[in-house]
Amino acid sequence: MSSWLLLGGLAASAFLSATVLPGNSELALGTLLLQRPELLWPALLVATAANALGSVSSLWLGRCAPPRPLPPRAAAWFARFGPAALWLSWVPLAGDALPLAAGWLRLAFWPCVLWITLGKASRYALLAWGMLGLIR
Repeated sequence: MSSWLLLGGLAASAFLSATVLPGNSELALGTLLLQRPELLWPALLVATAANALGSVSSLWLGRCAPPRPLPPRAAAWFARFGPAALWLSWVPLAGDALPLAAGWLRLAFWPCVLWITLGKASRYALLAWGMLGLIR
């Protein structure tokens, strides 16, 4: 199968995984690396970029919503950690809500994008490292 097709499928899965839609990008990345370990760096780049873009779309959607106060606990958490809290946007299920909340709170856009991308890259790098350790 073509590398471009494999990476395109990974991109679609990674983008959808960052939204409320199912995508299971971890499985897609693991399968791709099992079949084509030489695509490690392109796969990490594609998965990170697509997953980050999915979360950035949630951030944007949150910014489009009319501003309202978050529950006190969530607002205090974001007040304490700011955009750095978005490093945890990689966490399955709970992480999907973080960009929405950050957008809703109108946190600074570019720092949010940076922390989202760092979190996604960390997760995929750790996953790839584990997968390559299993197949070597």
